[in-house]
Parts: sequence; C-alpha cells; structure tokens
Amino acid sequence: MKFALNAPNFGAYSDPRLLAELAREAEAAGWDGFFIWDHIHPGRNLVEPTADPWIALAAMVMTTSKITLGSLVTPLPRRRPWKLAREIVTLDHLSQGRVILGLGIGSDRRQEYSGFQESADSKRHGEMLDEGLEVLLGLWSGEQFSYAGKHYQVNEEVFLPRPVQQPRIPIWLAGTWPHKKPFQRAARWDGINPICWHKALAAEDYREIRAYIQQYRTNDAPFDVIASTLETGTDPEKDRAIAKAYIDAGVTWMQERIEWHTSVPQALARIRQGPIRI
Repeated sequence: MKFALNAPNFGAYSDPRLLAELAREAEAAGWDGFFIWDHIHPGRNLVEPTADPWIALAAMVMTTSKITLGSLVTPLPRRRPWKLAREIVTLDHLSQGRVILGLGIGSDRRQEYSGFQESADSKRHGEMLDEGLEVLLGLWSGEQFSYAGKHYQVNEEVFLPRPVQQPRIPIWLAGTWPHKKPFQRAARWDGINPICWHKALAAEDYREIRAYIQQYRTNDAPFDVIASTLETGTDPEKDRAIAKAYIDAGVTWMQERIEWHTSVPQALARIRQGPIRI
C-alpha cells in the first residue's frame, strides 16, 4: 500500500508557495503521494481565496523529485478536454512522469456549474466525461486524431509531445458508491477513488467495490483502489490495524485528508510525522 495526502485548493491552502512547501515536507517525511482538490470556488456562501490546481501542482513539482502528484478530483465536464490534455502532458514532462489524473463529473453541491449558468445535469456530465476521456486518450497518442461526439468534436489534430508515462498518464475515476455506472466506467481505466456522502466507507465496502469492478475489467494491468481517511497519527496500533484491513480488502492507496479548516501548523505537524508504518 502507498500513502498520500489530500489537500484543498482554497482557504489557507490556496497559496501555491505553501502547497509547494508542504509537498517538499511530505516527500522528506516518506509520503508516496500528495493530491489536491480541483474547485473553482469553495461554495457560493463560503468566500475564500482559491488557487488554480495546475499552477499549484507545477509549483509542487518544482520542490520535489520523487513523490507522486495530481488532482483528486477534476470534474472533466467543467473543462475543455484539449486544454486539459495540454496542461497534464506539460505537468507530466515537468515532473518527469510523476503525475496521476483524477477525474469525475463533479457535482453542483458548491454551485460550480449552475453558478456560471452551466447545466447541472449529471447524466449530461457523464456523457461528457466518457467523450472527454476518449479525446484525452486520442490527443495523448501523438498521432493525428479526429473525434465526432455529441459534446466534443476534434478535426485531425496532432498533439506533441506525447506523455512521459506510457502507455498513458494514469487516470483514476471517481464514483459515488453504491451508484454502479461510475464503477463500470472506472474498470476501463487505472483506478477508482470511491466517494460516499452519507457514511465513511469501511474496509468491507472497498472489498465489495473491488469485486464489483473486477467483473468489468478486460485486462490484467495494475488497478488502484484509493481509500480516504481522516487524520491518523495519534494511535499507531489503531492506524496499522486500519491499514491492514484496507490492504486485505484490496486497497492500494490510502489518502489522508487535510480539511480546509485544518490549521497550517496542524497540517505541517502531521505531515512531518510521516505515513503509517506497517
């Protein structure tokens, strides 16, 4: 199992220099990954400074050399897939292949669609996500690519350079459990980041998720299952027990959330403790 941190891109954590420093500290302390949120704003009724995730990640790349970095989760329907394709390949080259792209449809809980007069229809967003994934893959190929979809069209474009990582930059999909369609979609890619709004997912839930996705896998390539947890580090024995249960359930990454209201000194102290030692 690998261990990661997951931080917001707003509030105190909207400062790219701070995120770069936290990433450097995380690498030094032995964490395997550092992921940040992708929000336009924290909410219509919560006005806080907010950073662009790609500029913040570029700063984080430049202060580190080994740790994996990426977004969890980028709502692809909020973005032009060809613009995202350029941004991620640039970050992939800048990091020398240390980027993971977390994608989903997002939600309108923070009015990040309707606040800008965009459709908040989840079915439409699911269609856009499926099409956008195909566009990303086609443009990353480095070959001439055309696409004619319901939402996106590409006419004989060639994007260079290709990604450093081959056969592609890893893509993790998000899905709200127990809705099944997102998990069927994720089976075609490289990992799943499950979300559940009404309860914390337990190890047994991840076991069920992995078994469900396995039904739809068409190859034997590695597939990541990402678990999300609140702060650990206060009870090593309990932490190890939780991690072992996740490992037994097939979880490959355990990410610890830094909440937007967590103070920077608190976050820094936890980061310096390092991940769970199994």
